[in-house]
Amino acid sequence: MNRQNSILLIDPKFDPGTAVHCSLLVSIGMDSFSYAIVNNELKKVVAVYDEQEITDVSKNLGSRIKNDVYLGLSFAEIKIAVCTENHLAVPNELYQNEEPNLYTKFFPAHSSADIYTASHANFGFTSMYSFSKDTDEIINQWFANSKKYQPYSPLLKLAENNTGSSLYIDFTAGSMHVLFVADKNVIFQQCYEIESAEEFNYYILLISNQLSINFDNTQVYITGIIVQEDLHYGCLKKYFKAIHFLDFVDSTLDRQVLEDMPSHYYTTLLALTQCV
Repeated sequence: MNRQNSILLIDPKFDPGTAVHCSLLVSIGMDSFSYAIVNNELKKVVAVYDEQEITDVSKNLGSRIKNDVYLGLSFAEIKIAVCTENHLAVPNELYQNEEPNLYTKFFPAHSSADIYTASHANFGFTSMYSFSKDTDEIINQWFANSKKYQPYSPLLKLAENNTGSSLYIDFTAGSMHVLFVADKNVIFQQCYEIESAEEFNYYILLISNQLSINFDNTQVYITGIIVQEDLHYGCLKKYFKAIHFLDFVDSTLDRQVLEDMPSHYYTTLLALTQCV
């Protein structure tokens, strides 16, 4: 990262004119903004931008999008994952897609009138979510035809085929998304701000205690902005026996532009390619 806590990696052969054959993948986190451009014809990642430790993502979102020349290109498709506290998991046997207001009254915060859904058939539920009014207006202004997701969508896609007890943690510089799956059932999903290793340790113990997580039998998969030397990793090692860095598993995707970065940094961002 540079002094502005951002990095831009571009394939020197990338021709902006080929954007019509590309997918734009965007992740708007609690304290981060990142995107990747994937050439679908070449099956190649041609650009990645990442900015961490943003004080007010929503406030600065419009100017960031407006001033980035690559975000103004015409893409074949755009997929955006937005961190939001307004999300629910509704069992499919109870889900009524014609009556969204049955569920939105349970959202904890005021939101846009637009309600989005994503089906997770492997886990037997449908996600319902909405974004803040300001964020939704900016996204619809600049990315009118985009597909919109919550950050758990790529994590859930990555967890579809796992059995047993698995804890997934996706890190930014100052927050984490947590997903706990047991016997192919989603038990827990939540986002936390984490300012220190001590606070991270507290949340790990809190989650483990509340969910009765067995340290010996639970596989931990970590991704995002974390390396083995971090205090957060050391904290996990105190409790769990099996910790794995979660890499993106699509071996057909050329990621040479990321060869100097830890391979797990942008796993969930690239996993948006598999979200429908």
